[in-house]
Amino acid sequence: MRVLIVEDNMALADGVTRAFKKMGLAVDAVNDGEEADHVLSIQKYDLVILDLNLPGIDGLEILRRLRDRGNKVQVIILTARDQIQDRVEGLDLGADDYLTKPFDLSELEARVRALLRRQSDQAKPIIKHGRLSFDTIARRVWIDEDALELPRRELSLLELLLNRVGQVVSKDQIADSLASFDHDITPNTVETHVSRLRKRIKAADVSIKTIRGLGYLLEKPG
Repeated sequence: MRVLIVEDNMALADGVTRAFKKMGLAVDAVNDGEEADHVLSIQKYDLVILDLNLPGIDGLEILRRLRDRGNKVQVIILTARDQIQDRVEGLDLGADDYLTKPFDLSELEARVRALLRRQSDQAKPIIKHGRLSFDTIARRVWIDEDALELPRRELSLLELLLNRVGQVVSKDQIADSLASFDHDITPNTVETHVSRLRKRIKAADVSIKTIRGLGYLLEKPG
């Protein structure tokens, strides 16, 4: 799951980024409204944490443009504005949740998990693949009853492959899913992550095939 944090308070953005990474999420952060609008027009995200008081373009205008483009990404607004009219306008423009500053990080994390549960109404929250189980909300993996600890990028890679079982996923798609602004993913890096994931899930009898020249495929069980 890839998240964009749009927040001009660098200390707050850094704290939220670190908390989300501990949750196993891939995180990008920007602190300018114009940059955020540009990034959201070219990059796909699963969740946006959006401040309202931003340099360049106001957060509500970013949200308005986002929805006008038909982008249905989930948005949580973070703001120091505590007037009811601001909350109403944000929700009317298509925000999924609203959190007023100051707030506790644990509350933001809980709201993110709630949105993930809401997504699970349309998709199973726990993906099972042979002996492997992936809880997409808790971000945890098991082989049978044994918990399997995976680094953040390998966790995201496994989720991507599980959501496309029987389909070829290209290196570019994997790189795009795993990359963040501060860490580019090269084809060699993709190969390394795939190799490491193969070893970690080997005990589950799960096979990731290399489709030469195309990418990787998680085979269907059995």
